[in-house]
Amino acid sequence: MVKIAPSMLSADFLHLGRDVEMVNRNADLFHLDIMDGVQVPNISYGFPVVEAIARKAELPLDAHLMIVHPEKYVERFAAAGAGMISFHVEAADDPAGVLRLIRSTGVEAGLAFNPDFPVDMLQPYLEECDFVVMMSVFAGFGGQKFIESTWERLPALKSEIMSRGLSCRIEVDGGVSPANARALAEAGADILVAGSAVFKSEDPAGTIRMMRG
Repeated sequence: MVKIAPSMLSADFLHLGRDVEMVNRNADLFHLDIMDGVQVPNISYGFPVVEAIARKAELPLDAHLMIVHPEKYVERFAAAGAGMISFHVEAADDPAGVLRLIRSTGVEAGLAFNPDFPVDMLQPYLEECDFVVMMSVFAGFGGQKFIESTWERLPALKSEIMSRGLSCRIEVDGGVSPANARALAEAGADILVAGSAVFKSEDPAGTIRMMRG
């Protein structure tokens, strides 16, 4: 069954504890969007918020680093409680080395990539990945419209992973909602990230149930 990872970027930060408990009760992962204003044109939150969520979280924390020089912060995010850490492939001079560094901390390692990044350029790194984050919007802002080319890119990547006998999971992030969740799972997604669709709905828990199919 596909796993649901609500993006805490869309949570109500005045009632963060309430939203953390909702995710604990209904989802599978906490997705944490870490933006530095350099790698992407937006700034989100850092270690104090991650640590606060970790204190109340009963599910794994999935830290999506949209930052330059991710290798400088891997150990701190691992210490803050992240169980999964991904970074954008173009943000590192040595992506394979950063993946190995993440794994050395006991954390699952992933590569994230934008819709204009050719899927076949991931091939040298897939064996080092526990998961990959296929962006279905351009990284940097929540609430964007789903990019339709994902429908071709997702099964192509799934086929490559399966043909090589790898256990790398595919996480789809951006514009995910109950309207496309089942089709994304059928196309090869193992994890679905949803922010606005969950936290802006009148019934977040019900929305998560709908996304599970």
